[in-house]
Amino acid sequence: MSAAVKSSIAKPKKRKADAIADDGDAGAPRTAPLGRDKKKRRKKTRRTGEDEDSLDLDAGLNLALASMDGQLLSDHLAQQVSRFGADLSSVELADLHVPAGAIRDSSSFDKGPRSLENLPAFLEAFASGGVAELGAAPKDKGAPHTIVVAGAGLRAADLTRALRKYQKKGNTVAKLFAKHIKMEEAVSFLQKNHTGVAVGTPVRLMDLLDNGALSVKNLKRIVVDASHIDQKKRGVMDMRETALPLARWLARPEFKERYVDDVNPLHLLFY
Repeated sequence: MSAAVKSSIAKPKKRKADAIADDGDAGAPRTAPLGRDKKKRRKKTRRTGEDEDSLDLDAGLNLALASMDGQLLSDHLAQQVSRFGADLSSVELADLHVPAGAIRDSSSFDKGPRSLENLPAFLEAFASGGVAELGAAPKDKGAPHTIVVAGAGLRAADLTRALRKYQKKGNTVAKLFAKHIKMEEAVSFLQKNHTGVAVGTPVRLMDLLDNGALSVKNLKRIVVDASHIDQKKRGVMDMRETALPLARWLARPEFKERYVDDVNPLHLLFY
């Protein structure tokens, strides 16, 4: 064949896929989304791994919270509320803010880790009347002086058992959580019994307060079960379904007024 004939034959166009090294089939989906997913996983790993040293999985505790003062705890709660409340307006977020001055500094507690076994010692350390005060019940029914807030019903049940030492004739530790306890049962209990210490979950506590069954007229302290973590390393402030209800409970107007009241103060403690 002559050179002239050869030159007249058009060369086949190079396929686009051939020009892209290692991309495989040109019709296959690009892998960029997978790359982004990997970046997200790495970012999540870094974020959750930053505080790994402070997590005691055997004890089920986040040890870092025990050393936080009021300012650090306020900032931490605000950060979590902002994280989980991305759909809330700035006004709504402001309403859920718990100021540093409202939180009593408990970082001086030195009777051991913040475990179930040490909860009574913690309460006694920050109750002016100690065991005698905690073991007494107000004259009004359904009006505890101490409310311990947990993230879930099973945990609340464990906390209730840990506080049995304060229960005696005429003074019952109230179980104000949804696990196996119907709302009407909780209402009936509060209407019929004197209770000094109550243990509950945020949503159930708010429901009982809103319908009038739970009274806070004698309330002296709210204790948040903050250090406890589950097997997935999550505490009450680490999940949307518990962090936002907790913030709504703590930021109730009637509580905010008393956090800074010198005459009739309400102490907020993070355990």
